[in-house]
Amino acid sequence: MPVGDLALYERALRHRSVLRGIPDSHLQSNERLEFLGDAVLGVAVAEKLYAEFADRDEGFLTRLRAKLVNGPMLASYARKLGLGDLLLLSPNMANAEGRDNPTILADAFEAVLGALYLDRGFAAARRFVFDVIDEHLDLDEVAEQRSNFKSLLLEHVQARGQAQPLYRVVSAEGPSHDRRFTIEVLVDGAPLGLGRARSKKQAEQQAAQEALDRLREEATEA
Repeated sequence: MPVGDLALYERALRHRSVLRGIPDSHLQSNERLEFLGDAVLGVAVAEKLYAEFADRDEGFLTRLRAKLVNGPMLASYARKLGLGDLLLLSPNMANAEGRDNPTILADAFEAVLGALYLDRGFAAARRFVFDVIDEHLDLDEVAEQRSNFKSLLLEHVQARGQAQPLYRVVSAEGPSHDRRFTIEVLVDGAPLGLGRARSKKQAEQQAAQEALDRLREEATEA
């Protein structure tokens, strides 16, 4: 796809770390383009899912869109496109493995999309999003994947500056062919969720979901 304004794409790949100490650095980094690209991405993905899943309800479409536009997924798109090698980073950030930092990569992907929208228009930006999804994802497979509540809980507590969740086996009952595990998850030493299932992994997921729901309710009430 031909491009017009190369300066837009250079800005989309420019991390704020290279502009530290420069006045109005937010105007020269990729942060504003990231904001724009986020909006374009949401519309394009919504249109794609609306067309692909004509028989599914709003709730399904909303959940699937969330899986396609979350930070880890956007970082994976950026890695597949090789954006990490093109990022403009400070030496310190580059030495700190900034080129593979999920947040930096996700932001860069959105910023590039924002640049494409300004340079070539919405049709080109939408085509770009559709091509990335078609080439790198199986939408039916993604739709069937259950949410990884352990990852979601980890992201939630890290965002709040809390310690990594700790999972511990409370009990393991029954014969070997019909074992039942009860697992508790603790955050900062406080028990927040309990799960019971035939495998430790399933019990941990249940405990994480309960803890996540509890933390979200507390945040809403605060």
